[in-house]
Amino acid sequence: MADADHHSETLMKSLASNLVQAFDECPGVAHLDCHPLPNREAVARIVADLKELLFPGYGARQHLERSTLEFHLGDLSIRIHEELVEQVSRALQHDETDPGCQWEEYYRQGRLITERFLSTLPDVVRLLHTDVIAAYEGDPAARGPVETAFCYPGVEAVTIHRLAHELHKLGVPLIPRLMTEIAHTKTGIDIHPGAKIGPSFFIDHGTGVVVGETTEIGQGVKLYQGVTLGALSFPRDETGRLIRGQKRHPTLEDDVVVYANATILGGDTVIGKGSVIGSSVWLMQSVEPNTMVTLRSPELQFRNGKMRA
Repeated sequence: MADADHHSETLMKSLASNLVQAFDECPGVAHLDCHPLPNREAVARIVADLKELLFPGYGARQHLERSTLEFHLGDLSIRIHEELVEQVSRALQHDETDPGCQWEEYYRQGRLITERFLSTLPDVVRLLHTDVIAAYEGDPAARGPVETAFCYPGVEAVTIHRLAHELHKLGVPLIPRLMTEIAHTKTGIDIHPGAKIGPSFFIDHGTGVVVGETTEIGQGVKLYQGVTLGALSFPRDETGRLIRGQKRHPTLEDDVVVYANATILGGDTVIGKGSVIGSSVWLMQSVEPNTMVTLRSPELQFRNGKMRA
């Protein structure tokens, strides 16, 4: 037994040494000699608390009354403020552009950004109300706005996106993307925090929807499952590196409907107001307003008689 234990110990030491060597050969795989990253679990708690703040009575506290609502929201806001300042400060420090900047300065910036973000939440509530109503009015199976707010993955994903987008606009690194990946994991809907999305946005069913970073979506747009709003190509500079920050994803004007598994690509692609894009369409060019784009239906064949397995 002692020999076996010694062998195992030797093997584990060898493994650790080999892993260190692999990390030296593959920079970026291990996060070493750097400032700490934002904490994933803390960001997940913040997301849950923000959802409680925006949709009180749907989450942890389901027996809320109007008379105690302000106290509950105030207490929750204090907790969110404390945690978010810490995580935003970490993100800023990790992304440091001034090596001489001290933690106190990052913390001061984190506090200012957090307070600006929290001040946007009443407007986010008003925007999310339009999304909840759009989901109810866009789905005949829904029995009311309570059902769409409480149950629908599209509303969940859009809620987190709208929060992440506000932080993205304030220049917060890492955290907005981490928030939308939390939504992606839970709902199967992948919306980059940089995407600009107007009011009354509805994703029906939702699984497999992808909305790229520079996508612009107008008012009253509806997407079905499997829709991709993606990039046509990835431009590179003379050294072969990706050129970032350019418009790569399409624009959907007001009242556009995109049916299941359609793919729309390209930063110059504009889908005009009121247009309908049919299921499984692959589109790389702009469409005039009030246009329907569909694939020619394949011919179905039927045979009578017993089918062999």
